[in-house]
Amino acid sequence: MVKQKIFIDCDPGHDDAFALLIACYSEKLDLLGVSTCSGNQTVDKTYRNAFNLLNYFNKSDIPLAKGNPSPIIRESRICPEIHGETGLDGFEFPFYENKSNLSNGVDLLIDTVNKNKGIIVVTTGPMTNLGLAIKKDPRILNNIKEIVLMGGSTTEGNITKAAEFNILVDPEAADICFKAGVPLRMLGLNVTRQILVTKDVLSKAKKIDTRGSDLFVKLMEVFNKNQHDFFGLEAGPLHDPATIISLLNENAFVFEDMNVSIDTSFTDQAGKTICNKAQPYNCKVAVKVNVDEYWKTLFEHLEKCI
Repeated sequence: MVKQKIFIDCDPGHDDAFALLIACYSEKLDLLGVSTCSGNQTVDKTYRNAFNLLNYFNKSDIPLAKGNPSPIIRESRICPEIHGETGLDGFEFPFYENKSNLSNGVDLLIDTVNKNKGIIVVTTGPMTNLGLAIKKDPRILNNIKEIVLMGGSTTEGNITKAAEFNILVDPEAADICFKAGVPLRMLGLNVTRQILVTKDVLSKAKKIDTRGSDLFVKLMEVFNKNQHDFFGLEAGPLHDPATIISLLNENAFVFEDMNVSIDTSFTDQAGKTICNKAQPYNCKVAVKVNVDEYWKTLFEHLEKCI
């Protein structure tokens, strides 16, 4: 079986952690590199979290680099209310020696994509690094098979009524990506809000009893508490793994072709993903989720992290 080559740009982040886990342990995917951005926490912290995760998954050989420290033109905004001061509050990683890494996340993305035709680029945070990579070297668009993102919504946002966090943080970067002319797959709040880490989900995860499930349970207990304290939710939605699961399980999501554009104004509509079914379409947008299939796929990969 030929594995699908992918590159992940992320901001770990409790939910990013399990997008990475699935990608690392999938027999169908070849994770060629990871870059981190500012989003759930500062870029220094998201880099350290990605470093710890890759080491915990015994995948320290996967190239990793720290990307841009801030959005393209706007002020940085992070989300410690949900992800804590470290960005991954709730789990104590073993100490891993951080070897010197002088590479830049944008350059790592460019270099990896230019060497691998047909690669899929997955973004689970603000799209800053990918937007900058496209501006710096538009040739990468010739090799990108698809951009798969967690972001946006066909309905309401989660930070403002109009906008979801990942798009709101850097709408200019998202705008570059949505206008790039390559296939896009968007998994937004309209579906990911239905994927809840309920008590039943946590109970099932505990029974798996692997290093992967231990990580999941400990992180999700803190994640759920923060979601309750900040949003008033009884169970937190696990957004980011939707990107990777959509590549592995065709039964997990239903997509519709839409024309999607990004509001880059400096109004209360900033960051809105404007979705309609007008032609020409530029994006496959998730409109339905099979929650049972989602958890089935995630649990299968928690079992592999032994």
